[in-house]
Amino acid sequence: MEQSGDRLLRDIILDRIRDRGRITFAEFMTACLYEPGLGYYTSPGRKVGAEGDFYTSSNVHEVFGRLIAREIRCMWHSMGEPDRFEIIEVGAGNGRLAADVMDTLVEIDRRFYDAVTFRLIEAEPTLKELQREMLAAHLAKVVWSEPADLAQGRIAFSGCLYSNELIDSFPVNLVEMTSAGLREVYVTATGDELGESLEKPSTPELEEYLRRLGITLFEGQRAEINLAARSWLKAVARAVTRGFVMTIDYGYHAAELYAPFRKNGTLLCYYRHTIEGNPYIRLGLQDITSHVDFTTLINDGEESGLRKVWFGEQYRFLMGAGMLEELMALEARAMSDEQRLKHRLALKKLMLPDGGMGDTFQVLIQSKGIDNPQLLCMREWGKSF
Repeated sequence: MEQSGDRLLRDIILDRIRDRGRITFAEFMTACLYEPGLGYYTSPGRKVGAEGDFYTSSNVHEVFGRLIAREIRCMWHSMGEPDRFEIIEVGAGNGRLAADVMDTLVEIDRRFYDAVTFRLIEAEPTLKELQREMLAAHLAKVVWSEPADLAQGRIAFSGCLYSNELIDSFPVNLVEMTSAGLREVYVTATGDELGESLEKPSTPELEEYLRRLGITLFEGQRAEINLAARSWLKAVARAVTRGFVMTIDYGYHAAELYAPFRKNGTLLCYYRHTIEGNPYIRLGLQDITSHVDFTTLINDGEESGLRKVWFGEQYRFLMGAGMLEELMALEARAMSDEQRLKHRLALKKLMLPDGGMGDTFQVLIQSKGIDNPQLLCMREWGKSF
């Protein structure tokens, strides 16, 4: 049964297709996720957590934010402990992760906390009040910006910009290899029914993207190409005067992402904690995502002045940042065996590959203007520099 939001958005998309004959999948995905007031990320409602459609690492346990805070503090040390340091979270959601980071900083290093300004960037305007509530203890240090401020060069900062499960939500072009060569998937309409057609690519950038990576798809194989991620990273690189960029998301190096066994690509939808393969239903009501091509982020970063400092699986990042120390502290504070078990199960989800987030999620840290940074994730587990 269609809901009112789905119907309104469907009519908008259908009108665009009728006017133009077809639209790219990227345009369709943009409308589904970001159409003002109707898109998945631009309409009111809880998307994350038990009442939403999926979990992120920050919703699993506060330790995730605590470890990110410890790594950001290490970045500050690598920069010579400047008097002013800006932290930016892009795709800040309800502010839970930002609050965990700031709570940790005020606890472990008041001098660093005093140097920090925290900037939140979020596409969904109604979340600002939730962010205010979540960060009530830190409001004097918090500022807000719009995604357009970053994209259009109105932000310049020295410090650390991070994102957690952001790039997977960027609109992607869909392509498929055919006997006649690479073709793009367009969204069409027959009456009120959405469909697809395979036609010549809308831009030569799509073929160039795969060529640059040395990727050749086999006939019948589909794949996603995230041109928006390239534009976003270039904007971020321009914004950083000196500091770090930390990207946390699920994805792979290009060779694995576009491997032959991924015949249908990685496009998935999420609705009330269930996976859905059909993006043409529940328009604006379900999330649409694809895995991130970290090879392109690394290569584009180098071309834009962002040097790769570290890249690896989330479990390796968390272990290096001090997961075992945090676990021991949690065990010591636990008031019951039930509480200890709850902590262990949550941390298992963050760390382990089997049913968890440990190896599907990757962490990429890039820097600009920093000589020989020494970060926690770079150390051997359990050791100091």
